[in-house]
Amino acid sequence: MERRAYATDLSDEEWAIIEPYIPAPLPGGRPAKWPRREIVNAILYVLKTGCQWANLPHDFPPYSTVFWYFRNWRKDGTWERLNAALREQTRRELGREAQPSAAIIDSQSVPTTEKGG
Repeated sequence: MERRAYATDLSDEEWAIIEPYIPAPLPGGRPAKWPRREIVNAILYVLKTGCQWANLPHDFPPYSTVFWYFRNWRKDGTWERLNAALREQTRRELGREAQPSAAIIDSQSVPTTEKGG
């Protein structure tokens, strides 16, 4: 039985773009129980709705599994690589260089060692 779609689910086109950046199951060992797309859809659901991991709807993989992937992909840089690739792709589509040539730093967001008077 297929689950009903949520507004946060990836379309086939979106999944085709990000799938290459999502780590595949490691060779050997037991096979993955949950498709990577369902894991990503569950992560996007939590991020978009702001629900707690434990309140993830039951038609997604177990929240402990989803959180495990989220945490590991954060630690191994998967999310950073995906974000960088999407940013570069968007910049190219807008006719810009893939990498920005300038940056703006807000002085209030830069920590300093000076103490106030």
